[in-house]
Amino acid sequence: MVGAVPNVRADTRADRTNSGRHGRALRIGLVSALVPLALALVQCGKASNPAALAANSQANVQTNVQANQVVAKTNPQASNRQVASGDSFEDRFPAPQFTERFPSASESFLQRQMSDFSPKRAVQQQPEQAPYKVASLEPQVPFKRPARDDLTTLVSMKSSAFPYFGNNPASDAPFLNISKGDRRGHRSYSGRVYWQDETYSDSRVLVHVPEHFDVHKPGVIVVFFHGNGATLERDVRNRQLVPQQITDSGANAILLAPQMAVDAADSSAGKFWQAGGFKRFMEESASHLARLTGDPNSARAFANMPIVIVGYSGGFLPTAWSLEVGGISDRVRGVVLLDAVYGEMDKFASWIASHRSGFFVSSYTHYTARRDRELMSMLRQKGISVSEDMDGPLRPGSVVFVETGEGITHRDYVTRAWTRDPLKDVLVKMSATPALSLTRVASTNPAPSR
Repeated sequence: MVGAVPNVRADTRADRTNSGRHGRALRIGLVSALVPLALALVQCGKASNPAALAANSQANVQTNVQANQVVAKTNPQASNRQVASGDSFEDRFPAPQFTERFPSASESFLQRQMSDFSPKRAVQQQPEQAPYKVASLEPQVPFKRPARDDLTTLVSMKSSAFPYFGNNPASDAPFLNISKGDRRGHRSYSGRVYWQDETYSDSRVLVHVPEHFDVHKPGVIVVFFHGNGATLERDVRNRQLVPQQITDSGANAILLAPQMAVDAADSSAGKFWQAGGFKRFMEESASHLARLTGDPNSARAFANMPIVIVGYSGGFLPTAWSLEVGGISDRVRGVVLLDAVYGEMDKFASWIASHRSGFFVSSYTHYTARRDRELMSMLRQKGISVSEDMDGPLRPGSVVFVETGEGITHRDYVTRAWTRDPLKDVLVKMSATPALSLTRVASTNPAPSR
């Protein structure tokens, strides 16, 4: 019994020794496993060295080859299993095949245009689209004004020529001087009666904005007063092609054409007879143009834009009164009369003499030749130089009278006078003179067959 105790103590020490050895081995194994892991974590977030990657790949390949050779020598069956498992570098990272990079003849791929990469307008979400939004860099692309078509429309304006319930300045009598029951009308100079509800109640204005118009560039507003027996759609737009001439000129110009007496042999000026009437018309037009062009902040630009007044035939009367009492004759950069000097020569001569920064053009047939020559004489007596052809440039202060020969009819004068499309020709010449404050923003398109 005495000898047994030492044996127990010896066994205990042996167990402790063995236990300590196992613990140290376990700690060494853990450290061995954690050190590579720590090194890998340290490398996280750092860019890999391309040379090191290439060297490591080559070393791994050589190591795999050597290991395969050793396994093949010691255990052929294991070698076959390893090769079959596809664990080599080429097996794990095969080179891309030609068919994977380029479609075959029977396949197709989506063609992309430059417009696919331009800023997209917001559209209503379709059912097949994802119900979430993805961040995009597209808002950083410079804004480009979306393309639009020509805009030609009719807008009702309170300040347009009619309806008119004031006096006729020629007689200082009420304009509506005829009544029949509840109806009121106007007896014209020819003695014919036109009723207010049929002839003098249309307050609409033909508005035309070419697709190339840019309110941020120097431009001009063309106000067109049509002649007798006309409507805006049938005559101004379709027959006289006034909107088309403005677009084809390429000039940065827009059109306002108020409806005068509807399809009647009458030249009455309506509200344009009144002092400040033309000014009120242009002020109201500015807000409508800003709304139609989609830029409410452009109303001020339209309210200060230069004006060119074009009067055809009976349109001479509202043209003359707009210059005389309209209230904004200083904004008028030019006046164009198309076979239209039937009277009011003193008003035209007065505007020409007092506005030398603008231009004046009167083209005429034998119907108005006598009055045009009378106006030329009045101007020469005032010391104003007069030209009698449109071959030269159109400059501030230019006064031009052009007589057209036989074969040119009064009815077709808006489309054929000294040249084809005379209004287009005036705008082209005007935009060629920077002092007239007009920019040409589009190339001239060939005139279509008519």
